[in-house]
Amino acid sequence: MSSPANRAELEICRLAEGWKGALRIKDVAARTVGYAPDVALFDVIGPLQHTGLAALRQRLADWFDTFDGPVDCEIRDLHVTAGTDTAFCHSLHHFTGRRLDGSALDMWVRFTTGLRRIDGSWAITHEHASAPLSLSDGPDSPQLSQS
Repeated sequence: MSSPANRAELEICRLAEGWKGALRIKDVAARTVGYAPDVALFDVIGPLQHTGLAALRQRLADWFDTFDGPVDCEIRDLHVTAGTDTAFCHSLHHFTGRRLDGSALDMWVRFTTGLRRIDGSWAITHEHASAPLSLSDGPDSPQLSQS
């Protein structure tokens, strides 16, 4: 039998996998499964802070409307640390897609997420996203690992 922490980690990993599929088909409701109603979000692009599930859903709908076709996401290095009622995870996400203006999105984003168990289910209460930045050249592709 798996330990409670291992079960929690598996549940959180399943949430992340579901988000990838929802992102691909631009399904706002499915992409926001597992977020607390009062979630605090710090985003890569402005406005830099959002509060609440309604704000997240509007933010996603607006973002999805800038794409012609699917938005793909590869999740790398998802690390989850979970206790009984709280959990923390971080990962790298590689987003790709074709924008309505014909340009391509090819962007790495770092995510740090805090979760709480609410009514028996994991809910994201805090999410922080950031993009690597070269101070001299602007956005830069990340080095995925250090030796």
